[in-house]
Amino acid sequence: MLVASDAVGALSSMRAGQIIASGWPGADVLVVPIGEAGAGFVTAFADQLGTRLEVSAARAATITSAEQHGIAVLNVTSESLAASVENRSTFPIGEALARLLAEVRPGRVYLDLGDWVVADAGAGLLAALGTAADRPLDHGGAGLAGVTQVDLGPARAALGNTELIGVVPTAEMGQQLFGLRGITSLRGRRTGADAESMLRSDAALEAFARLAAPEQAITPGSGAGGGLGFAVLALGGRLTSGPAVAFDGAESPSVSSRAHEFLARGVDLAVTGCSVFDFATRGGGVVTAVVERATAALSPCIVLAGEVVIGAREMRTMGIEAAYGVHETMQDAPGGGRVGERELGELAYRVARSWTW
Repeated sequence: MLVASDAVGALSSMRAGQIIASGWPGADVLVVPIGEAGAGFVTAFADQLGTRLEVSAARAATITSAEQHGIAVLNVTSESLAASVENRSTFPIGEALARLLAEVRPGRVYLDLGDWVVADAGAGLLAALGTAADRPLDHGGAGLAGVTQVDLGPARAALGNTELIGVVPTAEMGQQLFGLRGITSLRGRRTGADAESMLRSDAALEAFARLAAPEQAITPGSGAGGGLGFAVLALGGRLTSGPAVAFDGAESPSVSSRAHEFLARGVDLAVTGCSVFDFATRGGGVVTAVVERATAALSPCIVLAGEVVIGAREMRTMGIEAAYGVHETMQDAPGGGRVGERELGELAYRVARSWTW
């Protein structure tokens, strides 16, 4: 049996998975910590590594990281994101990465790109690593206009032999950087920006990307994280999603290798979880990923959630056999729909009575 749950309420993926697994005390259960970029990935990955997260502050940034056996994970959030999207710079995440490389020099770094709503094609990150240009690269997307020379050599030298992996939200794995489906066009249509400013911003992004790394400029995923995906690709790195890290055996942590083996030989039941399972979000990227892998392994999959707001027909089109909620609705639940260890454990115990072999 495989249990791979997203965070449920305030419970981390690992803790939620352990509580769900307790409903099947006699089964051979593998609990897989799993999370999406920007939403629980770093915590889940630290649990996969078997180490604790370290939290520190630098200027206006909060840095969360972990390292074990030459593998590191890094997440950076910055107060500078309060500025307008066009003026936000990815320099803080590049600065944190440069410090990690100088102090630890891991063989592989997983860089969580899910929290960044920017539009600078990762220029700030590249500048923090030493990229040279004829204009400053740390002024956000608005500062890219007029750049005519870019040299990534110093940044690539700073990275050295470290393998850089950008972890992006599953939905952004194919995001383009510029053009009709690029980040400027998508954001501009949502906010009602005028066509002239959109074209100007998009042209600056394209010009910078083609100067820095023309082959990666048009690679799917280059627009992920406001263009941070492009920066990772330009440095010779690659992109992946949080669920892929949890399930793909090539990603190193022993948990992902075991999960890969479990699914390869088939499991009697796959169980996933989330806070709210509704039609709009369909439980999020974690639920979708678990269902996809369970379907490929010809294994039934069920969902345990704080609240279930989706019909049986829609649920089954996703490949889910059944879904069970701690509360019928969060609004009517005592205490505002709290989902703690006791509530989730009781639900798992009840559900297990119907899924026992």
